[in-house]
Amino acid sequence: MKRKTIAILFGGKSSEYEVSLQSAAAIIKNFPQEKYDLYLIGITRAGQWFHYDGEIEKISNDTWNQELLNPVTVCLEPERQAVMEIVDNKIIYQQIDAVLPVLHGKNGEDGTVQGLMELAKIPVLGCGLLASALCMDKYRAHQLVKAAGIKVTRSVLVHNINDFNVKALNFPLFVKPLKAGSSYGISKVVKMEELTKALEYAFNYDNEVIVEEAVEGFEVGCAIIGNDELTVGEVDEIELSGGFFDYDEKYTLKTSTIHMPARIDEVTARKIQETAKIIYQTLACQNFARVDMFLTPNNEIVFNEVNTIPGFTDHSRFPQMMKGVGFEFSELIDKIVAIGLKYADGNFK
Repeated sequence: MKRKTIAILFGGKSSEYEVSLQSAAAIIKNFPQEKYDLYLIGITRAGQWFHYDGEIEKISNDTWNQELLNPVTVCLEPERQAVMEIVDNKIIYQQIDAVLPVLHGKNGEDGTVQGLMELAKIPVLGCGLLASALCMDKYRAHQLVKAAGIKVTRSVLVHNINDFNVKALNFPLFVKPLKAGSSYGISKVVKMEELTKALEYAFNYDNEVIVEEAVEGFEVGCAIIGNDELTVGEVDEIELSGGFFDYDEKYTLKTSTIHMPARIDEVTARKIQETAKIIYQTLACQNFARVDMFLTPNNEIVFNEVNTIPGFTDHSRFPQMMKGVGFEFSELIDKIVAIGLKYADGNFK
């Protein structure tokens, strides 16, 4: 049987470019290359696509694009199911069986790449267009999850910095870009005088901003893989000593600790896992995603957000939660690819 070729996308025109490089390098190192052929596509900060076949370390240290690389673009002739690589001014068609986008944030995790691949009839190993777009839009994701009977944070959507009303909300508040990831552009606001500055900061990252009431308690996360049959990882917990889990804190853990498993009883953990599965299915997630929630002092679960392409370094939350239920990193990647290909064979026509 012909080996399947999996394309991995990394980098990207996003504020989370560096995170993507680290996640992609870890995935490539642990990829079951005895089963599949890899075709690596690096995307520069400017949005240029190149075929990369060099050392993995050059992805990690962001020197991958210093070499002379061949440009690549997606072939929009669906019957080819391919990308086009420009080699010596000639087009070479590279057939692709599936693509794994390791692209965090805008222009990768938001449905744009997923839609492009759908036009080219190239299956995506991960959430599709609908789930990716929905989960990136925090406000609209909250409305759907609320309709499913799960509590969400109280919030307002702000379209214009000169026209907003948060009188219905109680301080402290979190001001967030609507469709940014990795906690970029987020501020915690404790009084009205700080709000305008926080909104200006958030609008640097998006054209819409969500303002949410802070939830008393702590954040818990739940890793999920699968489609019809779901496998749920151990629940983890973020312990903060101050402030909030912003971008710097996520990747340095200077003042916070991630407990895996979470310091909660078994009944509460199961309730969080079941709630996470409902959210995952409500938002049409596929293959894998991480569902983030809050647990209040009264053991009430409040939805926060879904990361459809969560961090994938060796120490990232998603692989650590799945390790808690028996998946080593390489086994996890193998499982995700197998689930995605099986789903694509059965559903991608």
